Parts: sequence; structure tokens; C-alpha cells
Amino acid sequence: MRDITADMEAIVERAILSFVATVNADGTPNLSPKASLTVVQGVLYFADIASPATVTNLKRNPAVDINVVDIFERRGYRFKGRAQVLAPGDAAYSMIADRVRTMNGPEYPVDHVVRIETTSITPLLSPAHVFADPPRSQDEIRRTYYRKYGVKPESGGA
Repeated sequence: MRDITADMEAIVERAILSFVATVNADGTPNLSPKASLTVVQGVLYFADIASPATVTNLKRNPAVDINVVDIFERRGYRFKGRAQVLAPGDAAYSMIADRVRTMNGPEYPVDHVVRIETTSITPLLSPAHVFADPPRSQDEIRRTYYRKYGVKPESGGA
């Protein structure tokens, strides 16, 4: 299993929304947005709140690809790995389900929790990082995209 660094964990927490790709029975891709992706003790997990196709796919073929990008920093990570679907009664299931319900409310269904064994982690960088000449600082990029999206940081932001 590949190590999840503090920076990777911070991007997962800040980005909030991630995208999980699995493989349908007919070989076509299934892409599902997730707002429950989290890192606990260096391991990626997400909750099955409304993802029956994702879980069905993972039970048949545990290959998974997850993309997480901080839209303001224009960078993130791609996590590839093997998924394990956890059911109620599993300690990790309870930990993640409790977390989801604490954040979103007790009415949120958590049918399963998915644990990811990461086999590959690669950085995702937008052209804003790659092609700028001269290179722009992370603060410049963040300010540019706050303006582009019409967002004002709450406090302490650039």
C-alpha cells in the first residue's frame, strides 16, 4: 500500500468532492462523485450513501481510480488501488458511518463503507502550474481562481 502524505490528506479534506471510477460489467466506466472521501490513519475510505452501481462494480472488480482536485489551488492527486467493501458490523464501517452522520445528520444512510488499498498515487497539476512562464506561486494561482469562480475566502485565505 502506498503512503498517503499530509499534503494528500489536506487536499482530500479541502477539495470535499472527489470522483471515483469503477468498471461496469460491460467494461464501460462508471464515474461517481463522492463527498465522503476521507483519510484515517493513512488509509482512504468513502461511504456508500447512494452508490449502488459503485458498490456492485467493486464487489465484482475491486479496481478503483479516485481523482481529487482542489479547484482553487489547481492541483490534486490520483489514487489507484483495490477496494474492499465493508458492511455494518465492521469497526472501520462504524467509524466512517459515524463520521458521515455527525457531519451530515443522522438521517444519512450509509449502506457500506469502502476502504482503498492504494497501489499508485500520482499528482494532478493543471496547466496553470505547468505552462506559466514565469512560474506562478501557489498563492497567485489560488487568488486567480478565487476571482475566476467569484469566491471570497472566509478568513486567512489569499
